Amino acid sequence: MQSWLKLAKRILPPAIILTVVFGTAFYGGYQIGIASPRTIVLENITNTDADKKTVDFGIFWEAWDLLKREHLKGAQAEDQEFLYGAIRGLTNSLKDPNTIFLPPEDSKKFEEDVNGRFGGIGAEIGIRNNQLVIIAPLKNTPAERAGLKAGDKILAIDGKGTEGLEVSEAVQKIRGEEGTDVVLTILRENWDAAKDIKITRAKIEIPTIESKILDQEALTLGNKEIAHISLFAFNQNAPLAFYKEVLKVLLGRADGIVLDLRNNPGGFLEVAANLSGWFLDKGAVIVTEKFRDGREIVFRANGNGALKNIPTVILVNKGSASASEILAGALRAQLGIKLIGEKTFGKGTVQELRELSDGSKIKLTIANWVLPDGAIIEEKGLTPDYEVKISEEDAEKKKDPQLEKAIEVLLEQL
Repeated sequence: MQSWLKLAKRILPPAIILTVVFGTAFYGGYQIGIASPRTIVLENITNTDADKKTVDFGIFWEAWDLLKREHLKGAQAEDQEFLYGAIRGLTNSLKDPNTIFLPPEDSKKFEEDVNGRFGGIGAEIGIRNNQLVIIAPLKNTPAERAGLKAGDKILAIDGKGTEGLEVSEAVQKIRGEEGTDVVLTILRENWDAAKDIKITRAKIEIPTIESKILDQEALTLGNKEIAHISLFAFNQNAPLAFYKEVLKVLLGRADGIVLDLRNNPGGFLEVAANLSGWFLDKGAVIVTEKFRDGREIVFRANGNGALKNIPTVILVNKGSASASEILAGALRAQLGIKLIGEKTFGKGTVQELRELSDGSKIKLTIANWVLPDGAIIEEKGLTPDYEVKISEEDAEKKKDPQLEKAIEVLLEQL
């Protein structure tokens, strides 16, 4: 075995050596393990606490064999699904809802989400306090039209409870062919009981941005022009789209800006850094990534600060998450920009997608985000400077007290 390894080191790069050795050990270990379970001491492996306990992989193979031999459905169970189930168990053991395993098919769907086009109902979902929730219904989607709101608890999908369901599994159940229906059992904060909401699936195009100059007469703005910029996602289209809208603001000489990040579930950190450069001087700190080993990566604005002298307020709510919270938190910390609306979702950790050899991926939490003022976003969110809620009655009457408050605060600055 040692001579084989020496030969392998000469002809294979290290990554391939690891794959070959691990693969041989895994499948060979299955046969040996079920025949004679024993304690195996792994040396020079970084994920083993060598100074505490040895890891008894024999127990794993015992469990594998028991389930395959004696479970009612064991004979029909595929080894590949057993393996994926074991990997899910590893990720779940960390009790981090943001660290998830994505088999190849789920991985493909995730890429579709990030690139801005996918099928389904058009809602970002996540886990909060071990409960599946709506992070944000996306603009002009079936989810929004059906009346889903940020913070809604999803108790069941098509009559089947969601307790213990991972986000990736919930996504699979909610998605389906265009034109078909899915029924979500929803519980909202002020409701006495849960309600079933039927939603017709459609092809989803994630919108990026909208802007307009607010109606002076209807909103009693006097002679002031206020630009209302609604950013719906920090996707790959956002930098160019934001640039085009900013040009309109600058050329139109707007007196103030309402930056609307409500129901924006986030996206790419690099996009948040890019957009912050329109408001901050070059080099200003936006956010710091802090890793488990003490390392830090500081993200700084890299723009011209063209909007920094235009009075601005930011609208946020329960659906403002991730990159939305970074941008809003950085602009408040660096410029004193006021936040108006509701407490944000509280998604403040860094994930990276790491691909495995079969095309599956692990979305892995690797660091915390820390704002320029030292604030931690994760689970805490951002508390607005002016807390304003939208009631069911407001929504029915199409009133927007949050926007009204934003205009009031902005006019005071003007």
